[in-house]
Amino acid sequence: MTTLTDPPQESFRLSMLLNDTRYRSYTFQFIALILIIAFFSWLINNAINNPTLQSNGVGFGFLWTSAGYDINQQPIPFNSQDTHLRASVVGVMNTLIVAFLGCITATILGVIAGVLRLSNNWIVARLMSIYVEAFRNVPVLIWILIIFSIMTVSLPGPRAFRGDDPQSSMLFDAIAFTNRGVYVPKPLYEAGSLAVFITFILSIAAIFFYRRYATKLLYDTGRLLPVFWPSIAMFFVPTLLVFFVLGRPIGLEYPELRGFNFQGGIQVRGSLIALWLALAIYTGAFIAENVRAGIQAISKGQTEAAASLGLRPNRIMNLVILPQALRVIIPPLISQYLNLTKNSSLAIAVGYMDVTGTLGGITLNQTGRALECILLLMLFYLTISLAISGVMNVYNNSVKLKER
Repeated sequence: MTTLTDPPQESFRLSMLLNDTRYRSYTFQFIALILIIAFFSWLINNAINNPTLQSNGVGFGFLWTSAGYDINQQPIPFNSQDTHLRASVVGVMNTLIVAFLGCITATILGVIAGVLRLSNNWIVARLMSIYVEAFRNVPVLIWILIIFSIMTVSLPGPRAFRGDDPQSSMLFDAIAFTNRGVYVPKPLYEAGSLAVFITFILSIAAIFFYRRYATKLLYDTGRLLPVFWPSIAMFFVPTLLVFFVLGRPIGLEYPELRGFNFQGGIQVRGSLIALWLALAIYTGAFIAENVRAGIQAISKGQTEAAASLGLRPNRIMNLVILPQALRVIIPPLISQYLNLTKNSSLAIAVGYMDVTGTLGGITLNQTGRALECILLLMLFYLTISLAISGVMNVYNNSVKLKER
């Protein structure tokens, strides 16, 4: 009677690190790790032994010295006597403002253009194709300069709003479009404004949970709840109710022409608008292609099956196609958001003082601390990129297919 036994285990030999597929990949990974460590060790050693660094040392004390320069677009108060650290914070905030506005606007433009590219209307589809091909094939720096030049040349100066017969007038007597930027009303907060703000945030959360509930109810039972008008009601009614009950705690300071320029309100400089619109329109063209590819990745039978159930085309897109297309759209969308954020460093071309213009520009030139400034810049962009990726990956995991 024969018995089956395991084959004898082969003893380990050094040659197996290259000849045996079980160990070969680990061998090459280890060699690559050693080379990377050696390369960075060489770079660090050269930096430490650099005569300039040895004489000046490496430190970040310069961040607490007086900056000595002004910043045109200030989300928080700043003057030339403040520190380089505060100047860097202003630059960081300016970068985040452009990145946030650009990502929101680019997403809206990209989704609309991507859906319309698949329209049965020939003219609409061709117009969207022209938009995509025109904007994504021209460098974004060119679009920044074009939009900034158009705003500077075509919009009137503040003096056009003066006199008994002004050549230009303010929009709604509250917004002035000039070649120095756009002047908009500034909110003034009084006691009770925090309650209005909290109510507004809770209204947004209520809309989010209501829409999720309506979607879940539709998928589970087939019952279709109205979404648009209830969302509008939840957005406006609670906030306005608290606003008027508390005696209008939030007011507005309108810009007024005094002397040769507008005073009061908020000045949104042309450099910010040009950078924002150029990045949004440029990135929106790429997002439109991602959306179009995601929609076309869904089988046409899905649309036909939904239409056979009596669903209208807009509900087919919102309830059937887009939820499935998001699994294809989200991964490349993350890359577009990261590219937009990093492309905001082109702001220096139109004089918009972002973190590259403050910390990586004037501060670096004044202090001579190139290594420290570049390291801080790298840390900022790495942090914001990882944060965007993390948030979007969480959302991507929520829409991906759930395997059983």
